[in-house]
Amino acid sequence: RKEYVDLYVNYMFNESVQKPFEDFMRGFLRGCPARNWKLFRPTELQALLQGHPTVDWHLLEKNVVYRQYNKSDKTIKDFWNVFHKLPEEKKKMFLVFLSGSDRIPGYQLECFRFAIEDPQAKNPDEFYPFASTCFLIFYLPR
Repeated sequence: RKEYVDLYVNYMFNESVQKPFEDFMRGFLRGCPARNWKLFRPTELQALLQGHPTVDWHLLEKNVVYRQYNKSDKTIKDFWNVFHKLPEEKKKMFLVFLSGSDRIPGYQLECFRFAIEDPQAKNPDEFYPFASTCFLIFYLPR
């Protein structure tokens, strides 16, 4: 039985996917040659491909660019007060809402910036906050 299980597991995890994996690897290395990946240490490569798993939320707040708002506006102060009281899972859900990912991209965390912009709606009470994930803009009605 052990030999059968070993052979079955080997087939399922190695032999059955060998051809598709080789095709993927060939295409991947054509676009991203292996010599370029040797520049990185394993932890750097992991951060580049997967993003940062942890976020300094206060640093994120410092890096925000405000449009039609000032940092001292009541709406902005209220937003950050509520945001910092959220559990970690909800904060990551905000990142997904803003950028499409629950992680900060692989470059330095200090360089990640997004904008909070007033959509300048005639009646802000009729609008929900929304985001432009391509441009990292969070539209927050007053």
